Amino acid sequence: MISVRNLVKHYGSHVAVDDLSFEVEKGSVVGFLGPNGAGKSTTLRILSGFLGRTAGEVTIDGHQVDTYDAKRATGYMPEAVPLYPEMRVVEYLRFRAELKEVPRKDRRPFVDLAMERARVTDVATRTIGDLSKGYRQRVGLADALVAKPPLLILDEPTAGLDPNQMREVRDVIKGLGKEHTVLLSTHILSEVEASCDEVVVINKGKLVARGTKEEIQKKRRSAGLSFVVRGDKATCVRVLTQSGSFGKITTTPDAQDPALLNAEARWKKGLAEPGLATEAAVAALLGAGLFVRSVTVEKSTLEDVFAELTRAAVPTSADAVEPEQEDE
Repeated sequence: MISVRNLVKHYGSHVAVDDLSFEVEKGSVVGFLGPNGAGKSTTLRILSGFLGRTAGEVTIDGHQVDTYDAKRATGYMPEAVPLYPEMRVVEYLRFRAELKEVPRKDRRPFVDLAMERARVTDVATRTIGDLSKGYRQRVGLADALVAKPPLLILDEPTAGLDPNQMREVRDVIKGLGKEHTVLLSTHILSEVEASCDEVVVINKGKLVARGTKEEIQKKRRSAGLSFVVRGDKATCVRVLTQSGSFGKITTTPDAQDPALLNAEARWKKGLAEPGLATEAAVAALLGAGLFVRSVTVEKSTLEDVFAELTRAAVPTSADAVEPEQEDE
């Protein structure tokens, strides 16, 4: 559905997108991640046809991105949704359907369906300017949906919303993947973990990682180990500390059995062989007269991996904000 090859975007001397390549398969929901200033919004504007590129090739559903067919195939929801506050919701969406050349006979059913899927039917006759931000975001989503495009590009759809509003919009987005290909940019990593099939991570305009959530998580080793031990707390901490493999070690009594101890041990940075270190730690605990009930590997979350992948190149104050205008 989306093919990006060697995409480059310059704003004068500033390089916002630097030789970026990735693909999005038809029918998938893909999270597009990166820190502030990474080039996400610039890339999404190029994909949606709102912004020209300096170099590279982009196709949407087999069409060059700057063609009419590519634009018809795309529904775009920018981070700051431009709405007409004086219009009623249904009037605005019918107006947008006409601009998007939805046939006259289809406009009413298309608008009704878009309002239903974006969950704004209950405010159809209300003035947009009188709506909460959560509802305005959903009106923007209905706008992206109104022409039934096969591709949806959503740029920070939950930005600035409270937790309840986030949950409402997130529930809407979850259902969209059944009928659309979705490229979703967000800073809320729990949304990606809950909604997306794959993840694309960029930093300073370059591709950092791409794959399923599970594949991305494997790019960072486990965070540490969780032990369930029967025996003396001080001995447990001493043995794990003396192993030399762990940094922070925390212990708490087991909620089900006070005679058991839960010990969480974080790996030291730079540890080369966590597998061998695990074997050595278990042997040391047993050698000290403790009984090991279980050992569990603490998996890295998507948030852990994102921080690890993007930590090396945090934007400076000079390039932390993507330019809003083309410098042609």
